Amino acid sequence: MSSAIAAQNTTWELPYRGKVGMACLIAGESAIFTIFVVAYLFYIGKSLSGPTPKEVLEPPLFCSVCLLSSSLTIHLAVKSLSRGNVPRFLGLWFFTILLGGLFLFGTAREWHNLIYEHGLKISTNLFGTTYYSLVGLHGFHVSAGLLMLGLTLLLALFGQVRREQAPKLDVLAMYWHFVDAVWVVVFTVVYVIGR
Repeated sequence: MSSAIAAQNTTWELPYRGKVGMACLIAGESAIFTIFVVAYLFYIGKSLSGPTPKEVLEPPLFCSVCLLSSSLTIHLAVKSLSRGNVPRFLGLWFFTILLGGLFLFGTAREWHNLIYEHGLKISTNLFGTTYYSLVGLHGFHVSAGLLMLGLTLLLALFGQVRREQAPKLDVLAMYWHFVDAVWVVVFTVVYVIGR
């Protein structure tokens, strides 16, 4: 009987529109990444000339740990802000940016190595085309995320980010978690299956 009364007193609320919008964006972006992943998988081993993935790719473990760790730091940052702890939020938010920046720096080093030491360019062969397209698409999304995180940090340093904005930053964190989750797929496809 008490559960029936509790059910009558429960009201349904619309979900936060920012989260709905971000969920829609993530769904669309997931479709785009799916196309690039399928293309990569389809063309594995079909290059007529080298270099091949096995010859030139080394799994970027440190950079991957950095990026995946940034999901934890951004989560803790938003939690800190929702509790009103702005200094802790600032530190964790900055650390998230640092970890994402280390990931991008590692990707840039890897590309420099592939281009100048192994001669692998986007036009070299099918592997080069699909590799740079897939990893580059992910790198673009990381860069866009870092830009948004950086703007937020700048606003926070000028006192424009307060506890009430935690739900909005949680939406940005959703995007960052998506970027990290996509990296797990890209890493698996490129550095595990594709080698």
